[in-house]
Amino acid sequence: MNETRIFRNSLLVALLGLVVLPPLCPAATGGKYLFYVGTYTEEGSKSKGIYAYRYDADTSEITPLGLAAETTNPSWIAIHPNGRFLYAVNEVGNYKGPNSGGVSAFAIDRVTGKLTFLNEVATRGADPCYVTVGKTGKWVLVANYTGGSVAVFPLLEDGKLGEPSDFVQHTGHGTNPDRQEAPHAHSIDLSPDNRFAFVDDLGLDELLVYKFDTAKGRLIPNDPPFVRVDPGGGPRHFTLRPDGKFAYVISEMRGTVTAFSADLTAGSFRRMQTVSTLPGDFKGLIEDAEVAVHPSGKFLYASNRGEGNSIAVFAIDSAKGTLTTVEYTSTNGKMPRSLEIDPTGKFLFAENEKSNNIVIFKIDADTGRLTPTGKVLDVPEPVCVKFLAE
Repeated sequence: MNETRIFRNSLLVALLGLVVLPPLCPAATGGKYLFYVGTYTEEGSKSKGIYAYRYDADTSEITPLGLAAETTNPSWIAIHPNGRFLYAVNEVGNYKGPNSGGVSAFAIDRVTGKLTFLNEVATRGADPCYVTVGKTGKWVLVANYTGGSVAVFPLLEDGKLGEPSDFVQHTGHGTNPDRQEAPHAHSIDLSPDNRFAFVDDLGLDELLVYKFDTAKGRLIPNDPPFVRVDPGGGPRHFTLRPDGKFAYVISEMRGTVTAFSADLTAGSFRRMQTVSTLPGDFKGLIEDAEVAVHPSGKFLYASNRGEGNSIAVFAIDSAKGTLTTVEYTSTNGKMPRSLEIDPTGKFLFAENEKSNNIVIFKIDADTGRLTPTGKVLDVPEPVCVKFLAE
């Protein structure tokens, strides 16, 4: 393809406002990585902050590097696209006064895995539980659970966080007076092209959509501004299939995953299907936590940290995006929080908060089924895992 043709194609894409998304493709085949674990350090916990490990994907060898940084309740973490900085929410309700948590910035030492504290700023809402770094590396976005709000922070050249460029307070309530008496923003994610931000609000039963102004760091309600899940569902986390054609939302309170067809040129979603993450005969506490799509786009995984302590595995229809149950499997621990699939797509890491461990499962490439590898990492109150290529 000559340069003129490349220019014409690029111009056509720009004029049509199309979103260019990666095709479904295999994950990385190997390599060496650091990975970091966010935890809870609340009273009674043995955790002191963020822990680091070295991971050789070719040999599956994992080397503990110990405490990377001491910080309070770094329940969710995110790594800058340049690999030099890490950001963690500090899930508290009284940072620099009532009704605010914090978000902290760290510099990454890629040789030792250690984190050097840079600064911390207030999130303006209590109990921030989710942090995302924009694809351009210029912005950090945070969801405040108890505060029922979201905020955007500029990133300075040295990796430090600036004061908020935008703050949005949600209003309203859901149908459950005990859990949905007010908004509870639980996650905030960006579209692959950074044009839209997607916010799961557990208290409103809504997946809210904002246009994201990447020049000013502003969130502008989209048209339409949200799509609903089942009343009393409590949407918690969101994920896209790698090709961007379908989206999935896990609802904490009903134990379900809702599948949507996605139009990322308009930032809109059409609801297609809602499936249970638990067997039909299950009776007990339901508290779903995480949803993750395999890099191949063929499988979806959902965790239940209630009495099920399980992972539901689904096959994704390649054309329709709908889900078919494959299996339910124990996490071999208590209260599984996040599920992270390693960069090769061969292994799933299940963070069991209350049994203080991370259990590693092998993923069957043909069926998506999970088999325990026998590898268990002892980590106090793990919540979130993020990988960084060395």
